[in-house]
Formats: sequence, C-alpha cells, structure tokens
Amino acid sequence: MSFDFDAEEVWVGENPENACRPGVLSQGAYGPKVAMPLILDLLERHGVAATFFICGRDAERHPESIQSILAAGHEIAHHGYTHISPTVLSLEEETIEIKRGLKALQDLGAEVAGYRSPSWDFSDKTLDLLQSHGFEYSSNLLDDIVPYRHASHDLVELPVSWILDDAPHFWFANDTWEKTIRSPREVLDVWLPEIDGIASLGGHVMLTMHPMIIGRPSRLEMLNSVLAHLATTGAWIRTARETAQLVSGRVP
Repeated sequence: MSFDFDAEEVWVGENPENACRPGVLSQGAYGPKVAMPLILDLLERHGVAATFFICGRDAERHPESIQSILAAGHEIAHHGYTHISPTVLSLEEETIEIKRGLKALQDLGAEVAGYRSPSWDFSDKTLDLLQSHGFEYSSNLLDDIVPYRHASHDLVELPVSWILDDAPHFWFANDTWEKTIRSPREVLDVWLPEIDGIASLGGHVMLTMHPMIIGRPSRLEMLNSVLAHLATTGAWIRTARETAQLVSGRVP
C-alpha cells in the first residue's frame, strides 16, 4: 500500500502560478485536511502498515499530518522536495532536491530509506544520487511485477504500474475538462483482476494512491473492499522498505 502525499505541492510544482490560486490549491489541501485522518483510520482497522511518499515542501506545510503518519506506525519516503521531475533538473538542482527533501522529512522524525520521483522517471544521475545518499530502494519503474536489484547500483526497485494507480482512473483537471471521473465500481473491476493476476504469477502488487484522490468517501469504501479482499487471499502486506529488505536479504 503506497500513497503519494501530493497536497498543494503537486499543483505548484507543475505550475508555479497556482501558488496564487486558492481554488486550485484547495484540491491538494483536501488530502491532509480531510482524507488523511480517514485513510489512517481505515489502515488501522485493517491492521495494515503503508508507505507514504512525501514532497519536502508538503511536509513543511503539514507537519502535523507527517507526525500522525509516523505515530500510526507507517513508513515515510522521499518524493522530491518540490513536485518537479528530475528529468528537467541539472545535477546541482537534483542534488538540492534530494538533500532538502531528506532534511524536511528527517526534521520531523522520519527515517527515510526509499525514493519515488514526482514523475516516476529518472535523470541519468538519479540512481547515483540515491545510492550516495544512502537510499535502500526506488519505486519508479514499470518494467516488472517482481521487485529486483538494480544491476549497476546497490538499490532495490519496487515496480509500479499505471493500472494500479488511482490517478489515471479518477484524476480530474478543470483546465481541460477532458478527463473523466470513473466510478469506484469500474476501478474495482480493474484493480481486483490485476491484483489476483499478479498474485497468480507470484508477483508483487504496488498500489499507488493519492490522499486527495482516494480519500473521497466512495473511493475509501472501494479501498476498504480491496483491503478486505487481500485479507481473504492471505496477502503478505508490508511497507515498501520491508519489501525491499526482503529482496535484499536484510530482513533478520
């Protein structure tokens, strides 16, 4: 279970002019304000520990949310300092992003081991930077259904997929009005067969969700159904770091 804690920063990172648009920013603010308490309650009821990938700037805006995540026993991981893809940054800029994001999270008490790019993409220096700053795993690439070690770096990759991300199904942007909002039933009919299919192949399911998206009441009920289904199938559910440690052989 992974959540990209994209609050206001996802809007500002994509377009700095949004910093002066309270209506746009309120979409992100829904996450820490309303969704997070509901998500944490749902995870507690199912006894599930999740991983929250958080931008440093959002952590600075919402320290109380970060502390509530930690207090509930969940993992916090790096999602950039700003929500800007490393593919458009210089080496110096990307280094600053890594360092400032780490500091923002560590200052709130997080032990950071994982990294997810704001764009699920890398520059040609990203893996070097992750290794040099002590990261244990990355969760960005879409090339497998089984976690694996990077051949050239001491990092475990926990693959992701668009099909198990809530944003492609639910995201709505009123600047274009071209993106539809799917029903929870439709998305459940997409997710459950994919989850069961991965399981039948002995793979690893990485659900990627965003509090401002999955945290709507009807979608939380959908997530409740997913968690209940996983429980009935006997799924092994752990944080991303624990999964990476299993792959790397670091689990005692």
